[in-house]
Amino acid sequence: MKLRVFVTLKTGVLDPQGEAVRHALGALGFEGVNGVRQGKMIELDLAETDPEKAREQAHAMCEKLLANTVIESYHVEHA
Repeated sequence: MKLRVFVTLKTGVLDPQGEAVRHALGALGFEGVNGVRQGKMIELDLAETDPEKAREQAHAMCEKLLANTVIESYHVEHA
């Protein structure tokens, strides 16, 4: 079963990469971009066939490795 995990910085956590992208977009002529938040997408291909169990595994992976839950939030969806 394929799942996608989206990890982003929590609201209020500074995002220097997002700010660099926002600045670069302005330099390229894209005006009106007030903010950019950058994150990551991780695609998992799990052997588990039960959708609920696969989601539970993905959440456990996020809590233990894929996301720094102190400063990042995540959500899981089916691919």
